[in-house]
Amino acid sequence: MRRKWWVSAVTALILAGCSQVKTAVKPEKDRHTAPDFALKDVAGKTVKLSDFHGKVVLLNFWATWCGPCEIEIPWFIDFQQSFKDRNFVVLGVSLDDDGWTAVKPYIERRKINYPVVVGNDQTELLYGGIDALPTTFVIDRAGRIAAVHQGLISKSEYEHEILDLLDGKNIKVGSVLPSGRPAVLWTGLWAR
Repeated sequence: MRRKWWVSAVTALILAGCSQVKTAVKPEKDRHTAPDFALKDVAGKTVKLSDFHGKVVLLNFWATWCGPCEIEIPWFIDFQQSFKDRNFVVLGVSLDDDGWTAVKPYIERRKINYPVVVGNDQTELLYGGIDALPTTFVIDRAGRIAAVHQGLISKSEYEHEILDLLDGKNIKVGSVLPSGRPAVLWTGLWAR
């Protein structure tokens, strides 16, 4: 119990101490097509990134042992629930060495409501090698990488970027997001 409080306090201090930034969404002319891949989900069904063409995709590389990933997953569950009817999807790519042995019970315990696949070395290489977890790619409806984040960033920054891509317009820092929180953006980095 004491350790959880300490971790929460340190996380809050790090996030509070970081500087405000503008959206990390790249201009359309600077976006490159996200590499396609085909991996199996928990039911053994093949999932391709290209299956989600036409949707905004939050592609998250994570692992069950990753502390910052544990912080983000509830946010991603909320995003999937809130934006699923707006052509949005979260797609989790686990990089656990134990594969489904570790991932399946984690998905069930956390009640993850978005598709999860288990990645491999080839998938990591397609995305330039994953040096930190979590690493998240925000992909626009045309299948192009609009933003990349290594490490933990704030829920509001993700929400800002998702809405920017869903609505096709910028949301000003200080405006109120659908969550009721102001659009204040913070950055942080957690290495693997």
